[in-house]
Amino acid sequence: MTDPLMQKRLEKLHALRERGVDPYPPRFYPSHSILQVKEGFSSLAPEEKSGKTVTVAGRLVAMRRMGRAAFLDLRDGTGKIQVHASLDALGEEDYSGLCDSDIGDFLGITGEVFRTRRGELTISTAQWQLLSKSLRPLPEKWHGLKDVELRYRHRALDLIANEEVREAFTRRSRMIAAIRRYLDDNGFLEVETPMMQ
Repeated sequence: MTDPLMQKRLEKLHALRERGVDPYPPRFYPSHSILQVKEGFSSLAPEEKSGKTVTVAGRLVAMRRMGRAAFLDLRDGTGKIQVHASLDALGEEDYSGLCDSDIGDFLGITGEVFRTRRGELTISTAQWQLLSKSLRPLPEKWHGLKDVELRYRHRALDLIANEEVREAFTRRSRMIAAIRRYLDDNGFLEVETPMMQ
């Protein structure tokens, strides 16, 4: 394998297994989707804590470390939320393990929801779990995936890297579902027929 990023991630994967950590656990049960957290706690004022604990799961898409604290952006199929992790709350081992996560890893986060001074809805991490170790790096954050041929051949990667494309697919899917529901409610029968493309 010649890609140094993938090699480094493989080394991390082997180190996790040597420590007895399952990098691909079979089960995780989130209590909320990210959209449910955003809608359920939208009324929090800046610097207000909710007093309620939630558990979410998502892909790590950004990380900003600031000494004894780190801010992570987690994205699931419904949206993106900021996560705060501190050395004091997690302890040395858990904090360094979380900060050693790579962009693209899937994480499970449990913690209290609060709003930052700047108004960002955030989850304060009390516990975390690695749900899936990503071996391939995601496309570069600011430029997304620009090669059109690559985008068409790797549609899943395109949906991860380009928010506009993901929103277009979401709208298309909802429109098709609405049309299908309307036709089904009015007694139409859907028939699959061959078509030329």
